[in-house]
Amino acid sequence: MDFSIYHLRLRDLLTLIVLALLAFGCIMVQSASMAVTGDSAWHLNSLGTKHAEFAVVAFLTYLVVGHLDYRKLNRPLSILHPVVAIVLVALFTCAAVLVPHVGITVNGARRWLPLGVAQLQPSELGKWAVVIFLAWFLTRRPVNLDKFTGLLLSLVPIILICLLIVIQDFGTAALIGVCTLCMLIAGRAKLWHLAVIIPPGLAVAFWFVRHKEYRWKRMTAFLNPWASPQGEGYHMIQSLLSFSTGGLTGRGLGNGIQKLGYLPEDTTDFIFAVICEELGLFGAILTAGLYLALIYVVWQVIRSHKDPFAKLLAFGIGAMVGLQAMINLAVATVSVPTKGLSLPLISAGGSGLVITCAALGLLLSITRHTQEDELPLASSSPLMPQLAS
Repeated sequence: MDFSIYHLRLRDLLTLIVLALLAFGCIMVQSASMAVTGDSAWHLNSLGTKHAEFAVVAFLTYLVVGHLDYRKLNRPLSILHPVVAIVLVALFTCAAVLVPHVGITVNGARRWLPLGVAQLQPSELGKWAVVIFLAWFLTRRPVNLDKFTGLLLSLVPIILICLLIVIQDFGTAALIGVCTLCMLIAGRAKLWHLAVIIPPGLAVAFWFVRHKEYRWKRMTAFLNPWASPQGEGYHMIQSLLSFSTGGLTGRGLGNGIQKLGYLPEDTTDFIFAVICEELGLFGAILTAGLYLALIYVVWQVIRSHKDPFAKLLAFGIGAMVGLQAMINLAVATVSVPTKGLSLPLISAGGSGLVITCAALGLLLSITRHTQEDELPLASSSPLMPQLAS
């Protein structure tokens, strides 16, 4: 029997990619969180076990959301509209986390809300609320987007979410801004409208970073990390050491040294450095290949689906995951300033892992409602010139 991927349905390939990313994340989080012991054998540690439990919940969430009908999100505007509810919940949680004695502060950052046995990161809700809202707004067009005021109206909830998030997490706010720009271009927003909006937005972002000396130092440290090897450049230098010691073949799974107290945030922001130290070039190619495969599925959905809302929602999901992964890899390789963004589905996480899988579940739902989904992946149909029509 021929097991070529050309005989897989899009939804099958998507599920395999999500499962592979989650499984790979479980292995690497377990390895990155290992401590020095006298025993060379592997033992499950608390962080690795906890992450594996969240990964199971995340995958189940992906399957449950994937069996819902995404088209219920694309209804005319009403008070009980699901998109309105998602945006309001995101705004409420992003505001609640800033309230003293309500939000949980870790390492000087107040980014989490207590949620029983787990913690909720409202910025994760915020970024996916923006994707869903824009996909609905740009295709449903409840206001005339050909007018500048119409575009401004579409940006109101996004600006509110970003203002609340930037106080707690500048990196996520910047990610939302870039993804928003991509979706606006894909959704046929007028370019001259964007040309008017972008410069003031960049100016505000520059002022936000520049008026605090510690933020400016952190943003520019990647240009010369050795200028402050015990300060802003410490993370970057340790990450570079992980790559250099790993080389082409790597030290072997579980045999990394930088994770043993040298590389900060080794299970989250800098887990890609651990991957490259232990698995070498193979680990780097595997990581990048899995994300490229996910983007491939998104591309095929955009090509084959006829629903403008589905096309733009799929584009937004792919853009958010792809941009976050690209930024994380760039941070680990000291190509851009540190942003505090995790590697999607691989880094240790709880609510973020589950929420990201819920968003990918929407992508699964889209593939399940694609008429062309039963055809081979290599579609011969021409690429539609626009994501939205």
